[in-house]
Amino acid sequence: MVASFLLGATFLFGQGTISGNAESTFQYLNEDTIIGANQPPTKGLINSYMNVFYTNGNFKAGMRLESYLPRIQGYPNRFDGTGLGMRYVGYSNDFVDVTLGSFYEQFGAGLSLRAYEDRALGYDNLLDGARIIVKPKKGIVLKGVYGYQRLSFQQGRIVHADGIVRGTDADFHLNEIFKKMENSSLDLTIGASFVSKYQKDNNPTLNLPENVGSYGGRMKLLYKNFYMDGEYIIKEQDPSNDNGNIYNYGHASVFNLSYTQKGLGILVSGKSVDNMSYRSDRTKDLQDVFINFLPALNKTHTYNLVATLYPYATQPLGEVAYQVDVMYTFLRKTKLGGKYGTTLGFNYSTTYQPKMIENANYPSDSTGVAYSATPFVMSDSLYWQDINFNISKKFSKKFSGVLSYYNIQINNDVAKISNDAKGVIGSHIGVLEMTYKIAKKHTLRTELQGLFVEKVKGEINDKGNWFTALVEYTISPHYFFSFMNQYNYGNKDKAKRVNYPIITCGYIRGATRFTVSYGRQRAGLFCVGGVCRFVPANNGLTLSYTQSF
Repeated sequence: MVASFLLGATFLFGQGTISGNAESTFQYLNEDTIIGANQPPTKGLINSYMNVFYTNGNFKAGMRLESYLPRIQGYPNRFDGTGLGMRYVGYSNDFVDVTLGSFYEQFGAGLSLRAYEDRALGYDNLLDGARIIVKPKKGIVLKGVYGYQRLSFQQGRIVHADGIVRGTDADFHLNEIFKKMENSSLDLTIGASFVSKYQKDNNPTLNLPENVGSYGGRMKLLYKNFYMDGEYIIKEQDPSNDNGNIYNYGHASVFNLSYTQKGLGILVSGKSVDNMSYRSDRTKDLQDVFINFLPALNKTHTYNLVATLYPYATQPLGEVAYQVDVMYTFLRKTKLGGKYGTTLGFNYSTTYQPKMIENANYPSDSTGVAYSATPFVMSDSLYWQDINFNISKKFSKKFSGVLSYYNIQINNDVAKISNDAKGVIGSHIGVLEMTYKIAKKHTLRTELQGLFVEKVKGEINDKGNWFTALVEYTISPHYFFSFMNQYNYGNKDKAKRVNYPIITCGYIRGATRFTVSYGRQRAGLFCVGGVCRFVPANNGLTLSYTQSF
C-alpha cells in the first residue's frame, strides 16, 4: 500500500527526491561443539533492510522493508518474515511538521521518551501513530506525539505493544526569543516534557494504575569555554514485572559539565536513577518496549576485549553513576609534544546501587511503597568501575601508536554477564595499537590486547585471562583485509582454552560496501549505550552488503 502511494506521489508531483539505504547480512553456520555453537536447521540465516525516503517540496513519505529468513542468531525470536517494518507520510514547512505513521522521537536526553532504532542490537521501539512539531516563533519548538510502540515483527508485519504512549515537549532557546540576549556570551535553553502511557488493568488481584505519567524539565547553558546541561524526570506509580509490582514513584537525573580550550578537554557527568523502568507494557522484560532511555555514563570502548568481554548495561531499577573524562594534548614542537604532538586521555566512571531505606511495614502497608531513595545518594554496593588512560603519539609521517590501560570492575550478580563468576569481577587490560603507512595508499594496523582477571581467594575467576591479536591491511580507497584471533589461554578448564580466529575482507566503492568474514565468534553481550543483547557463539561464514542512495 505504501509502495503504491510512493509511486503515485512520484507520478503526481513529477519531480521529487528519493534517497535511502539498503543492508543485508547472511550467515552460513557450522556446528562447533568446542565453543557451543549450533548449526540451525536452515544452515543459512539472513537479515535484510531497505529504507526508501521520498520528498517533494513540503511533502515527505518513507518506508522500510525488512526480511528475516530466518533471523540472525541473537536477534529477538519474534522477528520473522518479509514486509513493511516502518512507513509514514508527512508534511512540513517553517511553521509545522506533521507525520502520520511510524516515527522516531526523543524528548531532551531521553529520560522521559526516546523512540529509536539500533539495527546492530536488533532494537526498534518506534511509535506508530501521529506526531506534530510546531515552531510558533524563532527559538520555540513544541512537540506532540501519540501512538503505539513497535513490540516485534512477525509474519512480515509490525506487532504493537498493548499500551498507548502520549507526550508533549517544549523547548525554548532564550537567546533567539529575547532580542536583548542575541549577542550575549551566555547561551541558554530550557525545556519541559510530559509523557503518559495507557494500558488496561487486567490483573485480578492488584489495582494497577492504567495511566502512568512522567514529567520534568531540563536546561542547557553555554558560556565561553564552559558547557552545562541537566535534566530531571519524575515517573508516577507504575507497578510492573520489573519492580515486583511496587507502588513507588520513580525519578531520573542526569547532568554534564564540560570545559574546553586548545589542547584541553574536561567532562564531568552524573546520573541518578530509581525505579525508572518505563514500558508501554508492564508485563514485558529484557529490552522490550521501553518508552524512555537511560544513558550509560561510561566511555564507549572500541577495542575487542575492552568493549565485549565486560560491558556494562544500565540498571533502570536504580543506579547512581559518575564519570570524569580528561584529554590533554602536548602541542607540536614542545619538549613533551615532540615533532607531531602527544595526546593523553584519562577516564574514570563508576556506578553504585542507590541507598534505599526500606519501609518496615511493606508489604502490609496499604501504600505499596517498598522503600525510599534520595537522588544521588548511593550505597556502598558497587555495580561498575572503569579506570583507563591512553597515550597517542605520532612518531613520524608513516608511524603512529596508541598505548592504553583499563581497569574494569563489574558486579556479576547485577550485570549477569557470566555463568562462571560470582560477585565482582576485576580485570586489567592492556592494548598496544600501531599504524604504519607502507605507501601512499597502503596502511598496516596492528593491535595487541591482553586481559588479566583478578583471582578470588587464589582461584581463577570467571573464564580467566585472554589475549587478542589483530592485523589489518588497507588499500585505500577500496580494499581492506584483517585477521583477528582471541585466545582464552587462562581458562581454569583446559578444554576451554580455545582460539577464536576470524578473517575479514572487504571492498568499498563509493556508497557500496561488501564484507566477507569467516571464523569463530564467542558468546557474550553486545552493548551500545548501555543497551545490550546476547550474542550466541557461532562458527561460519558471514556476508554483508550495505548501500546508500
